[in-house]
Amino acid sequence: MAPFVPCTRDAADIHLKQIALNNQSCMIRRLRAKLATERRKSASIKEELENKVFACQKKTERMKTKRQQARESHLECHHKLQVRIQEAEDTIQEQHIIIEALVEDKASLLQTIQDLLEENDSPAPFDDEWEEDLEEEGLEDIPVGEGEIVDE
Repeated sequence: MAPFVPCTRDAADIHLKQIALNNQSCMIRRLRAKLATERRKSASIKEELENKVFACQKKTERMKTKRQQARESHLECHHKLQVRIQEAEDTIQEQHIIIEALVEDKASLLQTIQDLLEENDSPAPFDDEWEEDLEEEGLEDIPVGEGEIVDE
């Protein structure tokens, strides 16, 4: 019997090694399946994150576009206001020039009238007192109706 014992031991060792290899093969298959599952999860998460990044980029672009439009609108309004302000300033300046010209014309006319009166030796009726006299007498406050003739 002695010659068969080593064969049985060798067969048992081989059998144990086959069992160990089978266990390792099962473990490897399970780990590969788990790895494949994790890769699918990872790919799914990656795709989801890429979609979120894309949505954020779109939103950012829309916000940039709106901000640019608001900036352009503001600049356009500012430009229109500047133009209106400049037009108003030009109108005021023109009115000021016209008023100065009218004042100079009035002064010139008054001087001409005064010169004519002095040539004819007449009293000067255009002094500042005549306006005060009208106010004191109350002549400016007399109402006159349309088409009415007042006989006193």
